[in-house]
Parts: sequence; structure tokens; C-alpha cells
Amino acid sequence: MKTTKTPKKAVSRLPEISVVIPVFNEQETLDPLVERLVAVLSRITKRYQIVFVNDGSRDKTLELLLQHAATNTNLCVIDFSRNFGHQTAVAAGLTYATGDAVMVMDGDLQDPPELIPDFVQKWREGYEVVYAVRAERKENIFKRTAYKMFYRALHALADIDIPLDSGDFGLMDRRVVAVINRMPERNRFVRGLRSWVGFRQTGLPYNRDARFAGDSKYSLAKLMKLAFDGLLSFSTAPLKIATAIGFIVSFFSFIGILFYLYLFFTTPRVPGFTTLIIILLFIGGVQLITVGILGEYVGRIYDESKHRPMFVVRETINVQRDSEPIHGK
Repeated sequence: MKTTKTPKKAVSRLPEISVVIPVFNEQETLDPLVERLVAVLSRITKRYQIVFVNDGSRDKTLELLLQHAATNTNLCVIDFSRNFGHQTAVAAGLTYATGDAVMVMDGDLQDPPELIPDFVQKWREGYEVVYAVRAERKENIFKRTAYKMFYRALHALADIDIPLDSGDFGLMDRRVVAVINRMPERNRFVRGLRSWVGFRQTGLPYNRDARFAGDSKYSLAKLMKLAFDGLLSFSTAPLKIATAIGFIVSFFSFIGILFYLYLFFTTPRVPGFTTLIIILLFIGGVQLITVGILGEYVGRIYDESKHRPMFVVRETINVQRDSEPIHGK
């Protein structure tokens, strides 16, 4: 009697774990970062992928990345044509990452690679999003205070529940990454998108280290832009606050009009130049603030309507041609 053999299930050649790291002028940290990453990932799985996104670095970052990619084919390099920004670089890394689970971390070693096994363990337990919660930050008091105020304001005003003190450092299942990659918006706030998509999520507390070397690449202006992107992308509260301020100012202005009409008919001369200037300046300031808030929203609508790609890639290393995405989609 002839027996039919059941074909063996094909073993996936895709990575099990991908790590996405945007870098901008990080030549001082690259060598120890790669060394620590490879040591950690090789203990977890043989199928790992490290996706470095070079966000227009002007130092030796790209040169060092190419050297590492030449000796380790698990290390991919996505080289931007110019600097497009941290959140855009994260989004690009997510489009190129092919792992069953995708880690996102910064390249300054403030996010310890040695914590990756803890994230992977939570993922293997069934969680589809594991985000890091910063229990302690080793930064100056100004930055710690600013971040604390921002996260609490965002938590209070956002239309979705964005966990307190959670940054981009975290792990996402392939299904979560696929949903985020399909989102067409350009002004990205990745940790907000990660919360918006839902799925089974859990936090993992950790102590955020100080920078390993070099200076922070996030200037005050960039931090402010990130804060505005997060707030305006996931909340209409600024518009509601502007409307409320407008009603309040209009109410008191109406009371003021009645008061000065009364004085006009009951008092022969009322010296009110100072009062008039104060009222005009106050109302004018409120109008400029509300127009500015509207302008921020309108500007983002205009930016989205142009349908330009989020980023332009000059070169990719160790990326299979058939797996390359349409840039910026």
C-alpha cells in the first residue's frame, strides 16, 4: 500500500525580531550600540533584523553604518536624501522592518538594548504592543519638568488614552505595524498612533539612562514641534479652548460695553484712554491666539493635501529589492 507523506511546513526566513533605530549624527554611539544589540538579539533568536534609518547625518554615521552592514547582513541601512525628522525616520523604519515583532528605540543608548528580552517575553505572552514607561530620567531638571508637564497635558487633552511617560521605545506586533503603515498622515506622532490602533497593550517600567556620548539632537524647537504634533494630531481641545475663551471674552466685553454706556449717559466726562487701550490689546491678543490655533490645524490640512511622500530614500543596504516599499507610503 502506497503512503502519502505529509509535506513539512516551510520554515519562515523572515526575521522574528526587527529593531528600528533612527540616527542623526550619532557616530560616537554607533559601535557600542551595534555591539550590544547584536549580543542581545543573538541570544533571543537567530532570525533578527536591525534597521538603521540615517536621517541625513553630516558626520561619520553613514560610513560606520556601511562598515557594520558589510560584516553583518542582518543589519539594514536606510539612507535618507536629507534630514526629514525623527518621527518620519521611525515611520520609514517601520515600512522596511519585516519582523514578526518590531522594536523601536533611539540610537543614543538612553534606551538600553538589554531590556529587549523583557519586551519579547511580554510579546510571546500574547501582548501585541509593549511600551516602555519611563520611571526615572537621568536628564537635567528642565527637561524632566518639561517632559512631565507635556505628557500630563497630552494625557488630559487627547481624545485617546496615551499612557503617561511612554515614549517611542517599545515593541509592536506585525499586525500593529501593518495597520500603522497603512495610515496616510504625514505629521506622525508614533506613540499616539500606537495607542490609537488598540490591540492588547501593556507597559514595562524602566529607568532611562543618560546619553552614552555626544549631545542631544532634539533642540527646544524640535521638542516644541513634537509636542504640537502630538497634541494637534490627537486632540481638538485647543479649538474648544479657543472657542471657550472667545465666549468668555465676549461676555466680559458685553458687560464692559453696558458699563461704559452707563457712564457715558450719567457722567459728563469719562477719561477712559488707558482702559480703552487695555481692552483693545487684550481682545487683540486673544484673537491672535485663536487665529494661530486655527492656523496650526489648517496648516496641517494643507500639508496633508499636497500628497508628497513622507521621505525620500537615497540608498538602501541589505534590503531585498522585492520587499522595498513605495517610499513615503
